[in-house]
Amino acid sequence: MSTSAKTLPIWAILLLVTNGILLLALILLIWRQQVVTAFFEPISPNHLQPENLAHPTLHLSPRHKLNYQQWVDILKQEAQVAAQKYPEPLTILTGDSLSLWFPPELLPEDTNWLNQGISGETSAGLLKRLELLDQTRPKTIFVMIGINDLIRGISDEIILENQRQIVRYLHKVHSKTHIVIQSILPHGAEQATWEGREKLLAIPNSRIQELNQQLQGIAKQEGVKYLDLYSLFANKQGNLRLELTTDGLHLSPQGYLVWRTALQLYSQMKLQD
Repeated sequence: MSTSAKTLPIWAILLLVTNGILLLALILLIWRQQVVTAFFEPISPNHLQPENLAHPTLHLSPRHKLNYQQWVDILKQEAQVAAQKYPEPLTILTGDSLSLWFPPELLPEDTNWLNQGISGETSAGLLKRLELLDQTRPKTIFVMIGINDLIRGISDEIILENQRQIVRYLHKVHSKTHIVIQSILPHGAEQATWEGREKLLAIPNSRIQELNQQLQGIAKQEGVKYLDLYSLFANKQGNLRLELTTDGLHLSPQGYLVWRTALQLYSQMKLQD
């Protein structure tokens, strides 16, 4: 007596295929997260050498244990190398620790990057060292500064005046360069674990929002561009999204991925105008 072969119903086959696709997507997602996290493993950066200019990213110098003046001296040397070699296109990223610790591997790859960030930098400090960039010929300069001013109790008026002077100086010296003022990022408020948490709590994120609105106005008045990052990093309460930060102030790998995407999209949509 013969028996007919049993066959799976169509719905069961579709379910198996769907589950297989979801499993593959999960594996790829885990792998991607591991790769991104690996970028943040401890590294031993090299001093900037002329031959590095052939690579899209100018590597950070070892700055972990340097005082402020030593930091400035190294940035001066790096800027001099960039000025002598004139890598094209050149993009400068300047500001405080948020810019400083931007992983070179995550910066957009369509340009040569010169990172001029210093940990703990203020708007007054940045203004004083802008002359280090005078001999460079960047296509774009991205500036983010201000959070350390707020932490140190500097008034909004002084912050805004320093920002205006920064814009005017860069616009005058680099007349053919796209100057982009980036908004000050929010902090994690009550969720912050940074060692200076109490100082952050004394700064309402609503104040940062108001400062950013005025920064946008300065950018328009001075004829430079403004990049709103605050909206990308803030949650519904206006605080820094937890998944984008390590301590409520500094950024996580996911945070730098968001920033990278913003830089890429902004360059494509605005800087080509």
